[in-house]
Amino acid sequence: MELLIGQMFAGLSLGSVLLLAALGLSLTFGQMGVINMAHGEFMMAGAYTAFVVQRSVSDAGISLLVSIPVGFLVGGLMGLVLEAVHLRRMYHRPMDTLLVTFGVALILQQVARDVFGAPSVDVRAPAWLQGNVELLGSPIPLTRLFILILSLLCLAALAFLLRGTSLGRRIRAVVLNRDLAESSGISTRRTDQLTFFIGSGLAGIAGVAVTLIGSTSPYLGTNYIVDAFLVVVAGGVGQIKGAVIAAFSLGVLQSALEFSTTASIGKVLILVLIVVFLQLRPQGIFSLKTRSLA
Repeated sequence: MELLIGQMFAGLSLGSVLLLAALGLSLTFGQMGVINMAHGEFMMAGAYTAFVVQRSVSDAGISLLVSIPVGFLVGGLMGLVLEAVHLRRMYHRPMDTLLVTFGVALILQQVARDVFGAPSVDVRAPAWLQGNVELLGSPIPLTRLFILILSLLCLAALAFLLRGTSLGRRIRAVVLNRDLAESSGISTRRTDQLTFFIGSGLAGIAGVAVTLIGSTSPYLGTNYIVDAFLVVVAGGVGQIKGAVIAAFSLGVLQSALEFSTTASIGKVLILVLIVVFLQLRPQGIFSLKTRSLA
């Protein structure tokens, strides 16, 4: 029983990381049709933000709490620049955005190597996140529990934004029918900018979170970007609730398969399962219903 609980929580913990990485992608891809391969590098920027903040603030606990909003701002501002310079002319041209953002990702990786060096760097976890907590006799790392809570808080904040604010109503209107929203007086340009800022900012928060469970390097984003896209596609493009189900399902499945086999075999089996699932249900868990005539 203890082993089962520990393995289940390991899967939930992995799912929470995937959810943090995929939330922003689900938001921007669903609204603008942008395949942002630089999303992982926005995570990397958030991770290096945590490293820089900790060097400036000696108290690890305070630096972590400061790094979360600062990482959001850094990721969001990077997303705004990318959207303004390149992506604004490529909405709903996914292959073009894929190529452009892949090139941007390589540039950002090189910039990170030039600024921080090739070796990985570590961010210290605060004292109150060191150690474990017992759950039905199974030790649960506090850092993993913190990431799970952080991902749920980000999910709740995003759900409130989409359902309880005027910006959220504008975002949903643009998703349903961009032309009709524009003719109704909604500034789709402004809405796209804010959406990309929020989606990229969530990647920055994800980067801060993953510093608690591993080292930070210029290639950090490449470890998560493929899995994040798998979550978005399996959950249904633009469907936040689908991303939640897909993230935690993939996390639990991958943890179980890696425990019973090996990490590499488990990864292969997960990819095979996703391919089979998409063959049976290509729209994902949930499909996006719009009023567009296109």
